[in-house]
Amino acid sequence: MNIFVTKLNRETTDEDLRELFENYGTVDSSKIIIDRETGRSKCFGFVEMPNDDEAREAIENLNETDFQNFNIVVKKANPKPNNEGRDSRNNYRR
Repeated sequence: MNIFVTKLNRETTDEDLRELFENYGTVDSSKIIIDRETGRSKCFGFVEMPNDDEAREAIENLNETDFQNFNIVVKKANPKPNNEGRDSRNNYRR
C-alpha cells in the first residue's frame, strides 16, 4: 500500500520516515518530496508497505500524532492521476 504523509518537519529524512513506519512492519520504500528549485523538503512524502494490514495499522496509529515536534497526517495515498488533458511536455492543452 502506498501511504501519504504530510505536515512533516522540514528536516525529516527518508530514513527517519522509514524508521517510523518500520515499527509497524516491512517498508519497501520511503521518500520525502523535495522542491526542485530550492532543494528543500516540501514537508510531505510517501511510504510503500507491501502488507496492507501492516500499512492500515501504521495509518491508524500514526495519523495525527507527534513526529519530530510536528503533528503529522497519515493516510492511504490516492492513485496518481493519468495524464489525460496534458501534452507531451506535461503542460495542459489549451
